[in-house]
Amino acid sequence: MKIICNKNDLMNGLNIVLKAVSNKSTMSILQCVLFDCTRGDIRLITNDTELGIETVVPGTILEKGVVAYDANQISNYVRSLPDNDITIYSDADLNTLISCEKIKFTITGKNGDEFTYLPKIERTEGIYLSKISLKDLIRQTIFSIADNDTNKMMKGEMFEINGDTLRVVSLDGHRISCRRINLKNSYEYRKVIIPGKTLNEISKIISNNEDEDVVIYLSNNHVLFEFDETIVVSRLIEGDYFDIDKMLSANFDISVKVNKKNFLDCISRATLLVKEGDKKPVIVDINDESINLRVNSAIGSMHEELDCEKKGQDIKIGFNPKFLIDALKVIDDEDIVIHMVNSRTPCIIKDEEENYIYLVLPINFV
Repeated sequence: MKIICNKNDLMNGLNIVLKAVSNKSTMSILQCVLFDCTRGDIRLITNDTELGIETVVPGTILEKGVVAYDANQISNYVRSLPDNDITIYSDADLNTLISCEKIKFTITGKNGDEFTYLPKIERTEGIYLSKISLKDLIRQTIFSIADNDTNKMMKGEMFEINGDTLRVVSLDGHRISCRRINLKNSYEYRKVIIPGKTLNEISKIISNNEDEDVVIYLSNNHVLFEFDETIVVSRLIEGDYFDIDKMLSANFDISVKVNKKNFLDCISRATLLVKEGDKKPVIVDINDESINLRVNSAIGSMHEELDCEKKGQDIKIGFNPKFLIDALKVIDDEDIVIHMVNSRTPCIIKDEEENYIYLVLPINFV
């Protein structure tokens, strides 16, 4: 194999596929990036058997071939080179020369036949949405997935397609995040669970371009995302997701309308008195025209009052401030409405159309 490509183009491609390199596997081939130059273009591929990424790098193929290289090693070598064209030549014994200007690296590749290619997914009935829409959906929900392996369902997000509507849901046992958008077309009903790791990596790769689409293809066991010159294939999480509609259904006796920025700033100030890892709640005391927020900790105490519009009875309720902050940060509305029943049941923040819903469990502060 012999190829020539620009250093920046190659580095960009490596940065994309490195996100699917296994750092824990005992199989050395899973720690490699495959250079496949047999199909008329330079393809970089990585696959950790759960997540796989393939992208095309601009360049010239002088000799076709397939060679795998240790991903971290070759990315470090390429990163260290000047911003110029790079030539990579591998002989029949996989001895490889990487040269740029007057710099030469000699490394040994691995047999590409040992590499596991991405699973074949039939690309029919693709679901189209803009890049920025997908990034926003992930950003607005990903913080609610569980950070442990208590329940595999909580490690992923539910994508539910119903006609021209896509609903994305995540939960971790203490809160639920739910976002809904309208799609450009209408589709048959589908519901899948996509690993949070996959969505996190996709969010880092795709650009903030409203005019370009991501196409999503679903099979029984996998999901494929296609955009630009890149495809990402991931296993789905098997099983039945939680009955979200049942969890979100309740007759709320209390509703409070408050300026989102003011409420967020107030809670953020309160966290200055809460050490990381401390489960000290923020206590929210709501009466007819104001929200009184206070926190008491070993560091000190704080009290702040905000204007609000309330319907229903007065209430005093405690929350983990981080859970409220995470939700408020991703809501774009100027004002929000918080719905509650009592101090022991979850509160829900949602808009009238229910394009977003955030549920947060209260904390006992007695």
